[in-house]
Amino acid sequence: MTPQWLSILAVMSLSIAGLCAVAILADTYLLGYRQPMRIMEAVWPVTALYAGPVAVWAYLRFGRPMTDRWKRRHDVDQPPDKPHWASIGLGVSHCGAGCTLGDIIAAFVVFALGLQVAGSALIPELIGDYVLALLLGILFQYAAIAPMRKLGLRDGLIAAAKADILSLTAFEVGLFIWMILVSTVFFTHPHLHPVEATYWFMMQIGMLLGFATAWPANVWLIRRGIKEAM
Repeated sequence: MTPQWLSILAVMSLSIAGLCAVAILADTYLLGYRQPMRIMEAVWPVTALYAGPVAVWAYLRFGRPMTDRWKRRHDVDQPPDKPHWASIGLGVSHCGAGCTLGDIIAAFVVFALGLQVAGSALIPELIGDYVLALLLGILFQYAAIAPMRKLGLRDGLIAAAKADILSLTAFEVGLFIWMILVSTVFFTHPHLHPVEATYWFMMQIGMLLGFATAWPANVWLIRRGIKEAM
């Protein structure tokens, strides 16, 4: 059984992350800090689901200053320049948002359908996670690249795939290694399930590891001009 202290920690972590996501959404839609790149209005709160207060800090420092309302309040025409590491981090978070949503959907679908291989849901989860993360990641990337480069649907999707497949795969490597460890080493009998808070706490950790493994890929993609610096 899951230790009680871990269950309590999981509930606390998920609650804090949820509040952080709600705070960003409220700032965006209630206070009117609308992002010029609309897809970022999804990226920021989704990032908060696993990064919590760190995502709120990044949003206040690098996300909010991009909005027209922030620029009007500070009487400037352009947002302040971002350090290079922040542009890389935004690129990773953009990719990570697609991965996160794909992983959430896949986990519940696999659990609801009772899909298993060799008595474990791990393999169906990994396959479902990657497929959905890839589809959503490319759509997220298309929503960012196509307007900036003024590309049509076909060219935009091709550019999005080039920019996102490597980044997304690198993100999933970190997440999947952690998921395999959780399923085969840390929680073997019984396995964790998506209806348990501890499952999603483990996924939060996995997402952070995925963020780390995707960082070098985004550095390379941005340096080569394959992916836009954000």
